[in-house]
Amino acid sequence: MKVPQIIAVAAAAGKTRFAFEILPPLKGDGIEPIFRSIDELLEFDPAYINITCHRETLKQNVRSDGSAEYHLERRRPGTVGIAAAIERKYGIPTVPHLICAGESKYSLEDQLIDMDFLGLENLLVLRGDKLPTEVSFRPAADGYMYAADLVRQVMAMNHGTLTSHDTTATHKTAFAVGVAGYPETHAEATSADDDITHLKEKVDAGAEYIITQLFYDNGRFFSFVEKCRKAGIGVPIIPGIKPLTTFRQLTLLPRTFGCNIPRELEEKVRAHTDDPEAVRRIGTEWCLTQCLELVAAKVPVLHFFPNGHPADISPVAKVLFKD
Repeated sequence: MKVPQIIAVAAAAGKTRFAFEILPPLKGDGIEPIFRSIDELLEFDPAYINITCHRETLKQNVRSDGSAEYHLERRRPGTVGIAAAIERKYGIPTVPHLICAGESKYSLEDQLIDMDFLGLENLLVLRGDKLPTEVSFRPAADGYMYAADLVRQVMAMNHGTLTSHDTTATHKTAFAVGVAGYPETHAEATSADDDITHLKEKVDAGAEYIITQLFYDNGRFFSFVEKCRKAGIGVPIIPGIKPLTTFRQLTLLPRTFGCNIPRELEEKVRAHTDDPEAVRRIGTEWCLTQCLELVAAKVPVLHFFPNGHPADISPVAKVLFKD
């Protein structure tokens, strides 16, 4: 089933569904840890599972003569293969991420063709991150600067039009596309209004739903939804959720994801700097309170970011989704 249908059914029933995303394993690792993580969360009846996509990084090797050699390498390949394997093993819809970063429109087309051959119908389209060596994001040659451009390419394939103009398409794909939204504004946006404008462009291009970046203040999420609606964005907006589980995350999460840690939560955590279990309990309780309020607001899906640690979200899911 396609994610927009899943969302519509949940909304019509007034029931909030559980969803989560996983990271592909590091290169050289097998898929078994992924299956074990999923097994731990099956009892919560996941509506769908997202699989993240990671661009190449610059890796340095030292030659025998001491000189340096650099090359680009993906540390976590396998997004499409893992998505197909999960659907085959569990029968749960998967949502592979597709990113502009490091890809040409032609290589993206090839990935989309592979996804279509494998029967994958859902995508989350993202721009992706800049390289650590870049001051700002730079698209690949013949690539895209913005996710909206990639959404347009996917929609063109849904209508039977390929980027490779010398090739005549006889087949129309049927992808359902989601995109990312930022309740606390994307780090590179010039303003919150500018960010909403770019989001609307992605929706106008064909995106059918939005999954937000993680946040810890529901007020910011509700304000974001209201601004989207006023801007004419009518598609479902799914909140992204991640419990704070370690003291280090007080600084790591805002730096990595651009999210604000509410003062009340920060003060509670800082009062237990030497007690990891207390920090985990505080973060879990905060997350549960967030989720209960979001469920009361009738969001159709809660999208969790366990980042390879299903035990981080299980205590919350047990309260919300265990029959």
